[in-house]
Amino acid sequence: AHERLYGPRDGAIDFSAFFNDAALKAHVALKGLPSTDIQVMYLRGTTLGNPAAAQVAKQIGYDPQRGADGSLIMSVTTKANLYPTEWGQTLTAGKRTDTVATAPATGVDFTDVTTSFGMAAYLQVFSFTGTSATMTIQDSADNAAFANITGLSAFTAATGITVQRIETDTLVRDVRRYLKVNTTGTFSECTFAVMVVRYRGANRET
Repeated sequence: AHERLYGPRDGAIDFSAFFNDAALKAHVALKGLPSTDIQVMYLRGTTLGNPAAAQVAKQIGYDPQRGADGSLIMSVTTKANLYPTEWGQTLTAGKRTDTVATAPATGVDFTDVTTSFGMAAYLQVFSFTGTSATMTIQDSADNAAFANITGLSAFTAATGITVQRIETDTLVRDVRRYLKVNTTGTFSECTFAVMVVRYRGANRET
């Protein structure tokens, strides 16, 4: 008989940033080459429930290349740190903008009736106006009656552009079939994205 064991799990996300002197967000975020952990998220498309990947990572490089057309393109590599690259699904249709507290009526169908190994979730806030906004993930068995997930805290209240990762307190928590993200707080605009991964094994197997 054969027994299969995991070796080291890792990951990387590479991308290019285009310099735009009218909107320096990418340059401001990347130019410092931080030695502390960063968070990177890839959203495949802008449909609710689409595949997505995210990782806690170290940024390696910020190398500008000048094109013949005058463009300035920076190549960036990020290497997963602490956790491997995690693939899941989006709870927002790409970027979602809430102008008031919002609790969608329905959620994303993750197909499996219930998984019993916990979950993780990633948040990225792109812009924010207001005092604070708190994002909370809920689950449901029937896509109608939703409740907070036992062992999964809300994201820490956002007061500006930020990133966060949360995980259930143990990897033996039940997560039901449908998931959604609610917002509460005092704000007039919050643009954000959330992706989640439901684990299918006690070692964060996906």
